[in-house]
Amino acid sequence: MTRRTKKDEARTLAIGSARIAGDGNCEDIVVLDLRGVSPVTDYFVIATGTSGRQMRSVAEDIALHGKSVGQPVWHVAGKDGGTWVLLDFVNVVVHLFDSEHRAYYDLELIWGEAPRVKWQPAGSKKGAT
Repeated sequence: MTRRTKKDEARTLAIGSARIAGDGNCEDIVVLDLRGVSPVTDYFVIATGTSGRQMRSVAEDIALHGKSVGQPVWHVAGKDGGTWVLLDFVNVVVHLFDSEHRAYYDLELIWGEAPRVKWQPAGSKKGAT
């Protein structure tokens, strides 16, 4: 039996969050590995939602998942706005944007030096790498 580290747990939460976003019909889902790039967090999960209701639902599912794996969400912002929902798990930050705000903030460009984590949707035979 191997002991999981905090870094393993953060990566697992990030990939799990991406999968939940995919299951919730979010689009263009990206997981950025910010370790060594940002002193603030280890991973960003960025996804585009199709409506405020959908983003709130996905955010709730991700928060429940975090809690179920012993990583409760520390802070939630924007849940009532419908354009950008942020879930801060400290080592993982999830951004759910509408398409307009995602293009405006362009986090992938800002954090362009961060490697992308390869992940697969839940049920995929390939799994995460």
